[in-house]
Amino acid sequence: MGNRKVRVRFAPSPTGALHIGGVRTALFNYLFAKQHGGEMIFRIEDTDSTRFVPGAEEYIIESFRWLGITFDEGVSFGGDKGPYRQSERRDIYKTYVKQLLDAGKAYIAFDTPEELEAKRNEIQNFQYDARTRGLMRNSLTLSPEEVDELIKDGKQYVVRFKIEGGQEVLVNDMIRGEVRIKTDILDDKVLYKSADELPTYHLANIVDDHLMEITHVIRGEEWLPSAPLHVLLYRAFGWEDTMPQFAHLPLLLKPEGKGKLSKRDGDRLGFPVFPLEWHDPKTGEVSSGFRESGYFPEALVNFLALLGWNPGTEQEIFSLDELVKAFDISHCSKAGAKFDYKKGIWFNHEYLLRKSADEVARMFAPVVANNGIETSLERITKVVEMMKDRVNFVSELWPLCSFFFIPPTQYDEKTVNKRWKENSAEVMGELATVLEGISDFSIEGQEPVVRQWIEEKGYKLGDVMNAFRLCLVGEGKGPGMFDISAFLGKEETLKRIKKAIEVLG
Repeated sequence: MGNRKVRVRFAPSPTGALHIGGVRTALFNYLFAKQHGGEMIFRIEDTDSTRFVPGAEEYIIESFRWLGITFDEGVSFGGDKGPYRQSERRDIYKTYVKQLLDAGKAYIAFDTPEELEAKRNEIQNFQYDARTRGLMRNSLTLSPEEVDELIKDGKQYVVRFKIEGGQEVLVNDMIRGEVRIKTDILDDKVLYKSADELPTYHLANIVDDHLMEITHVIRGEEWLPSAPLHVLLYRAFGWEDTMPQFAHLPLLLKPEGKGKLSKRDGDRLGFPVFPLEWHDPKTGEVSSGFRESGYFPEALVNFLALLGWNPGTEQEIFSLDELVKAFDISHCSKAGAKFDYKKGIWFNHEYLLRKSADEVARMFAPVVANNGIETSLERITKVVEMMKDRVNFVSELWPLCSFFFIPPTQYDEKTVNKRWKENSAEVMGELATVLEGISDFSIEGQEPVVRQWIEEKGYKLGDVMNAFRLCLVGEGKGPGMFDISAFLGKEETLKRIKKAIEVLG
């Protein structure tokens, strides 16, 4: 590689929502680039015009903005190696297609889909390669005059890469080590289609990586089979000296069973597989996103970083800066990584615990307001302080602590049967009198007085507290009783006790 500056790229296709596997690939590219003081380029691979989905490109950019993963150049980020959208680079690719044809490294093929299908039926395991290309309709079997005539007549054609058999291609992979592939198993891949005057992924990728001075290609394992072809293309252009180093990341696997993670797994087990909610413009289907499901972006980044990469220590919680320092691509595993979505929830809980009550209260305040409650941020913060360690997501707070803001209108039947004894109404009446006489209604002001009264009366502490909780909460949940009564204040506490005695008798 010499002393070239590290340059990596993330190059999604705008064909729909960004899968979480793509997010992880981008994250690993980002960590690698930042660690080596390098740059990350954002490129859009949109040469397959039939699969283009409106809004997808904006969605991808918005996802990374939310996650805090930044790009140094590319689509919507500027830079001097553009355009960064492949559909805007047609003329550039044509030059390189011509270069390969002129050098005899590629050839023009006119076979129709029907002719190819017929060959597949005729020859078992047919592939278009050194053994079969002589049987087909291409510039290797037709005369130059026939080829020119067919092109002049507007016949559709493709340009295929000419791969010679009997050779071995060596791919040096930063994760997998040396991968050796025999050229006999490779077919003469289509590099260009005259129908839309656009190259296929294989050619566009190589030309762009070369012209954009990409030094390392870090991508998903599913691209490993195309690596030998890409090595051969670099050679065909005479670009061996600038060939990037490859790294193929392990697949993200289903949480259970075999195979790679899909949207269906998320739908079935109730977790998102997209960073943001996605509204499919073609079907109208709405798919859940990590953002809308209440995940913190930094928790999601931390979770993804540890899928298929091991820091080699016991540490699990990493900020983005810490990840940049600790990341070592050779510590990525070769085997697939199970997408343990429960671990993702655990990470969110850990990040929630690390946030101040003030910060969580600001996130929770709109939920409180949407439930028709007008109250101060100070009071919301007090509730969050008592309750945030009990939830994984901010959205789970409301059902757990709505009783702080709204008095119970009904009482949980199971709890009533278990906790409301024959003498509970009488005891609660006495408790109300005791509380009425307390001037300092703080926890410290209430607790010793109430405990002393329980002791003097010979009541069981548990019985009194369980009935007291039922009065204030309506069921058997919540923090310490004096935390609740001190928060509610004397007037509201007495009001709730009185109401419970009326209803439960």
